[in-house]
Amino acid sequence: MKSLAIDIGASSGRHILGWIENGQIRSEEIYRFKNGVKEQNGHLIWDIDSLFEEVKKGIDIALEKDAIQSLSIDTWGVDYVLLDGNREQRPVYAYRDSRTLTAIDGVHSLVPFDELYRHTGCQFQSFNTIYQLYVDLKNGRLDEATDFLMVPEYLMYRLTGNKTKEFTNATTTGLVNHESLEFDMDIIKRLGLPEKLFPKLSRPGETVGYYKGIRVILCATHDTASAVEGIPMESDQLYLSSGTWSLIGTRTPAPLTDDKSRMANYSNEGGVGYNRYQKNIMGMWLVNELQREICPDEEISNICARARESDFEGTLNADDPSLMAPKSMKDAFDALLPTSPSDVYGYFRCAYRSLALSYAKAIREIETNTGRKYSTLYIVGGGAKNAFLNNLTEKATGKKIIAFPIEATALGNLKILLRN
Repeated sequence: MKSLAIDIGASSGRHILGWIENGQIRSEEIYRFKNGVKEQNGHLIWDIDSLFEEVKKGIDIALEKDAIQSLSIDTWGVDYVLLDGNREQRPVYAYRDSRTLTAIDGVHSLVPFDELYRHTGCQFQSFNTIYQLYVDLKNGRLDEATDFLMVPEYLMYRLTGNKTKEFTNATTTGLVNHESLEFDMDIIKRLGLPEKLFPKLSRPGETVGYYKGIRVILCATHDTASAVEGIPMESDQLYLSSGTWSLIGTRTPAPLTDDKSRMANYSNEGGVGYNRYQKNIMGMWLVNELQREICPDEEISNICARARESDFEGTLNADDPSLMAPKSMKDAFDALLPTSPSDVYGYFRCAYRSLALSYAKAIREIETNTGRKYSTLYIVGGGAKNAFLNNLTEKATGKKIIAFPIEATALGNLKILLRN
């Protein structure tokens, strides 16, 4: 019998069958589909119905191939679907939408950010769930809401009819207390959010229900939590999950919520029996958007080769807010650079070098804040396949780079499925 990991990222999703063979997890990708934000009435949204149809389609393909004993779904964090009983509220906003910018001051006037951080250890990001929910509160969207389900929770609810709140994804909301490891009702009450939306959290490994005779289980439903679980680390070294976002961090026994961590904007998020002390960096989003805009028909391998040959030495802050969702990534680069590249490949060289420098800065912060030196950086995700970026990262960080061009997120998902 095999298990099915459904791993959905911001740009694509995949269904991967897994099984144990000679004591090792073996896997096979059996379906892949595209994903992405859509623009509707001036907002960025997710086509949640299309996502659900793709989930079901991949399951049917898997069932034609093998008997399946269990499945689970992981996705990005932060975003959610509001429900009034069994009725969805539309649209389902995407985190890159700018609607939260007016809510941040309102939230911080009720609970200052330094206090929020002491409670939750969650880094500041303008799109965190806490700000999204506050916008919904002020706009009246919570008046009839009975539940808010993070995207993977919602998709599993659609499969099983059962609603759950999973721990690792909940820690991306900015509303989970780092000591109790449950929703922080003090913060929730002070913001005026409906308390009924915040039930007790469930843990990876718990059963949600059944779909076509398949047991639906909670994995670590935040994709980075599954990715970290899937990295074959020999000890608690540094990790980099390199995809649309770059998540760089290390596993720690407990959260670090001191002023140094807050000032460096580090997040403490849930793992499977450990804390993930990490930071979000803009990631391959920069490269993907440049490619889409200025050379959409060119293979990324050729782009990398030409970027390596480029003599452009300019860099920028890879986390500048203007790079979050620009109409033109090229124009956003031009606005941040004192001198623009002379050809398109200089933009890619700039992006890769800027990311490597961001990784180096983040590692210095981690070592300062944890009081520990690390020797190795494990890289997984799509970016692990990029030899040019890996080489730049090794030079910038001075760390041994171990790149695993594997589906680490799906592997972490499967690890939980196959042991439950």
